[in-house]
Amino acid sequence: MKTPGFPSTPLATLTAIVTTIMLLLSVGLTYLGVNWYATYLEQGISEALPPRAATAYKMLSESKVPDGDSLKLLVEHLNALTEPTDFKVQLSVLVFGLLSALLCALIGIFLARRLTRPLEDLTSAAEGLKSGDFSVRVTASYRSTREVASLVETFNALATSLETMEERLRFNNMAVAHELRTPLTILQGSLQSMLDGVFPMDRKIVSDLLLQVEGLGRVVEDLRTLSLAIGQKLVMERQRIDASLLVETVIASAKPMLEANKLQVETGLKRAWISADSPRIRQAVLALLENACRYAAEGGWLRCETEQLADNSVIIRVIDRGPGFPQDIDAVAVNPFWRGDPSRSRSTGGTGLGLSVVQAIAVAHGGHLEFTNRPEGGAMVAIHLIDSGLPGEAHGFGQQDTSSPQCWLC
Repeated sequence: MKTPGFPSTPLATLTAIVTTIMLLLSVGLTYLGVNWYATYLEQGISEALPPRAATAYKMLSESKVPDGDSLKLLVEHLNALTEPTDFKVQLSVLVFGLLSALLCALIGIFLARRLTRPLEDLTSAAEGLKSGDFSVRVTASYRSTREVASLVETFNALATSLETMEERLRFNNMAVAHELRTPLTILQGSLQSMLDGVFPMDRKIVSDLLLQVEGLGRVVEDLRTLSLAIGQKLVMERQRIDASLLVETVIASAKPMLEANKLQVETGLKRAWISADSPRIRQAVLALLENACRYAAEGGWLRCETEQLADNSVIIRVIDRGPGFPQDIDAVAVNPFWRGDPSRSRSTGGTGLGLSVVQAIAVAHGGHLEFTNRPEGGAMVAIHLIDSGLPGEAHGFGQQDTSSPQCWLC
C-alpha cells in the first residue's frame, strides 16, 4: 500500500540526480576551500614583505603602477616566497578535495539508507513469510523510487495470494475430511457388523456398500483431476474435434440419467471445430449434465448449445429452468466442494467438486467457465474454449507425460 504524496521517481533517474548533485557539491566545496586558503596565503605573504614591497604589492592589487625601486624589491621577495606558496596551494587542493569527498560520502550514505529503508522492511517481511506469517504487509513511502514501490506492491500481492491460498487449503482439508468421513464410517460400521454377525451378508447390503465405494472413487478421481490441473498436466493430447458431435455423443450416453430425472433435452448444436483434449471435454460436459440432474430436475427442461465465435473459440452452453445459482455465485467455481444444497447432502449435492473440475478443464484449454442466472428463471453455464491450433500437443503445458501422476490423496 503506497502512501499518498509525490509521484515516485525511477531509480536510475534518482541515482543520476544524486550523483550529479554530489559531484557539484564536491567541486564547489573544494573551490571554496582552496579560494579561502589562497586568500589566507596571500595575506600572509603581504605581511611578510618589507614595507616598500608591501606598498608596491598593494598598488598592483589596486591596478596602480608603483615606482621602479619598490617594484624591483617586490619581485626579489616574491621569487623567494613563490615556491613554498605553490606547494601549499597544491596541498590545499588535495586536502579540501578529500574533505569535500568525505562530506559528500557521508551525505550519500545517509541518502542511500533513506532509499533502501523500504528494502529493509521488505527483507523483514520476507522473513515473516518464510516463517509462515502470511499477514505481513509493507507500506511504501511517497519518497520511494518507482522500482521499490513496484516491488512493495508485488510483495503485498504475493502475501495476499499466499494468505488466500492458506485459507483455501485449510477449508479444502476440512472439506476432504467431511467428504471421506461419512462413507468410510458407513463402510467400517457395516463391515464390522457383518463380521460380528449383526447384519446378514446379503446382496442388498453389499450393493449399498458398493455405492459408498463408488462415491469415494468419484471424490478421489475429481481430486486427482484438480491435482493434474495444478500440475499443468490436465490437457495431455489435443486433436481436432467437432464440439457439436462430442456434446451430442455425451447427451446420448447420459440419456438414461436424464430420463430418470425427467429432464426433457433440447439441442442447438452448431458445428464448432477446435483443437482440444476430447476425453476432458467429454468429462466436463458430462459433469454439467450431472449437475443439472441434481439441481435443475424440477424444471423438467434442459438445453445444450455449441457455437463457434469469430476468433475460432468455442462455447458449450448448458441451460436449465432450475432454481439458478445462489447470491454468492462467485463461490461456485472459486471454492472446491461447493454445493448448492445447504445441508451438503451427498445424495443431492454430489462431491461438490464437479464445477471446479469443469473450470479446471476450461482453464487448461486457455478458456474459462461462465455462470449466469437467466432473467426468466434457471441458470446458464458456458464453457469457453480457446483454439490453440496445435493438435497433438499440450498447449502451454509442455510435452506429453507418459508417467502416471499421483493425486495427493491417492
